[in-house]
Amino acid sequence: MSDAPRAIVAAHGDLAEGLVSAVSRVAGAAAAARLLPFSNATLGGAEIADALRQAIASSGAQVVFTDLPAGSCTIAARRLARDVPGLAVVCGANLPMLLSFVMASSAGPETWQLVAEKGKAGIVVAEEGGRGN
Repeated sequence: MSDAPRAIVAAHGDLAEGLVSAVSRVAGAAAAARLLPFSNATLGGAEIADALRQAIASSGAQVVFTDLPAGSCTIAARRLARDVPGLAVVCGANLPMLLSFVMASSAGPETWQLVAEKGKAGIVVAEEGGRGN
């Protein structure tokens, strides 16, 4: 499996860098190298789209993980997905989702659905004395 970036993590502020750093701590630097962090800090809407387009082209990424479903990174990524065949946008990125992605043996539509489910399953309310659900 190649260690080249297979996905872009696009988020507000330093969140993308933090998520990729956390993936590195848990799964190792080689696994984290499959993710390219992207921040929208200091960028306007058109600049986000231009920078994201360059990141996709230079990395060959087939998926963009974003933090907010209606955030500026998602809006830009969804617009780019109209022009980039096969580009997927997965919203609501979290650590379980990204760990599942870097550990997956393949990339493709079935993987996007699997990692989205892992991300949802990683959200648990653990009440005092309980195991969560």
